[in-house]
Amino acid sequence: MTDEKKRCRWAQNGDTDYVRYHDEEWGRPSHEDMHLFEMLILEGAQAGLSWSTILRKRDNYRRAFVRFDPRKVARFDARRRAALLRDEGIVRNRLKIDSTVSNAKAFLQVQREFGSFAAYVWRFEPHPAHRPDRLTAEALKGMTETDASRALSKDLRKRGFSFVGQTTCYAFMQSMGPVNDHIEGCFCRAEVEAVRAGLARP
Repeated sequence: MTDEKKRCRWAQNGDTDYVRYHDEEWGRPSHEDMHLFEMLILEGAQAGLSWSTILRKRDNYRRAFVRFDPRKVARFDARRRAALLRDEGIVRNRLKIDSTVSNAKAFLQVQREFGSFAAYVWRFEPHPAHRPDRLTAEALKGMTETDASRALSKDLRKRGFSFVGQTTCYAFMQSMGPVNDHIEGCFCRAEVEAVRAGLARP
């Protein structure tokens, strides 16, 4: 990077996609259901892979899964899923593809029950007392799951979701805002906290 902004360590590797994602999206509160569905699916697709792999394929995923419209994805039949297994632009894993379709159906059921998926998922936002006093790189080191992500994972699986393990759910919560894991000193942390302070929870 040519600028001198301080960022979280994982965004300091010079990868422009990583930096753009970190600066513009990661951790910023989202209440938009199609975006939440996208992030839930992409985090699940990452399982066993690197996030950079998924970021590089993100546009292909949006094309393959009709911009992550859960109503359309829920209608994917066996023929459509078989075509996705031949799509080199995405991770061609049968379990993950089938999971995306079944998760879309479960997602729609959650929308019907709670009015929106955002209203459901933000119920799992952790209380500030359950977060580290100082959010440093050292405090986050090795933190791959939390009580909140374990609770979310358990409830999602009960509702029929798959590829929503505790670590995946923590990464999902980091990405779409119920936790602000930008470390102290990262220029994004104060920006995200300001948004969170004025946020009307769904």
